[in-house]
Amino acid sequence: MQLDIDLAAAYTEMPLTYLRQEYPNHIMHVLNDAGDVLSPRALHPVFYGCYDWHSAVHGYWLLLRCMRLYPSLPTQDRITAIFDEHFTPELIQQETAYFQVGGRASFERPYGFGWILGLEQELAASPHPRAAAWSAAMQPLTMEIRKRLLDYLSKLTYPIRVGTHYNTAFALALAIDYARAANDGELENDIIDASQRYYGKDESYPAHYEPGGDEYISAALTEALLMSKVLDEAAFPNWFNRFLPRIDQVGQLMQPAQVSDRTDPKIAHLDGLNLSRAWCMKHISRHLPADHPAQAALTAAVERHLNASIGHVVGSHYSGGHWLASFALLALEG
Repeated sequence: MQLDIDLAAAYTEMPLTYLRQEYPNHIMHVLNDAGDVLSPRALHPVFYGCYDWHSAVHGYWLLLRCMRLYPSLPTQDRITAIFDEHFTPELIQQETAYFQVGGRASFERPYGFGWILGLEQELAASPHPRAAAWSAAMQPLTMEIRKRLLDYLSKLTYPIRVGTHYNTAFALALAIDYARAANDGELENDIIDASQRYYGKDESYPAHYEPGGDEYISAALTEALLMSKVLDEAAFPNWFNRFLPRIDQVGQLMQPAQVSDRTDPKIAHLDGLNLSRAWCMKHISRHLPADHPAQAALTAAVERHLNASIGHVVGSHYSGGHWLASFALLALEG
């Protein structure tokens, strides 16, 4: 399957529906007193839909990305309307204030941090005539998240290598792209330093233990994705050869995960794993020499992973439908 305007339009229909759907909702919320017992929309007037906060964030990212890729997208007017409705200084300030309440230092850290910066990067790149206003409204939240990410890196002694939301490398891969697009040298340098500290000496990664039963990213491949952004074209292949020697022989990493129940919100993660693996593999392949022994295995594995899950995105059960289109876009566009 190839990305085209019709498929992009179908993907945008999903967040256009779910970004305004308040329930069911999975809230990660610290209650400091009885006054904190509030509805999702009262807590998060912008990012209340799509089942959880981070999925709402990258739902907006998907809308902008598709609109930039296909200027004649048939859903463009509806996308404009949903941004005009939600990306106002007043509503974004409420989202920002949520982070500034005691006890919420770890809220959406680091996954939501990475996606907020990815969303801001897409706003800055958007040719839409209203994008500058939406980006200006976003600035307090963007700067709050930037500050929090820098603080987090200053005290995170060890990386988190799980295949879910707390993974360090995934968030940093999004954040370094934002930093470079924004010419934010401080953030870029801190990410590079942290990445080298966390992953620079890794070797013989035990990727044969993947996947876990509820993972939507590969800890191994996401780390390699990040390091392909951190290291130069000479250093990355050498690092990769030490990190995943003979990747073609790591059977479970190169074969798609089996999804037994797409209505189960955790097992449905495995469709996302297949898509995010394809995205990572494409990116890694581009940063290896054309004659690298892993190239053929990566190319074949990308096709297997896409074939296993890309057809299950549009029309999927809400367990996957509230978030999968963003990962499908990454996989196909990459």
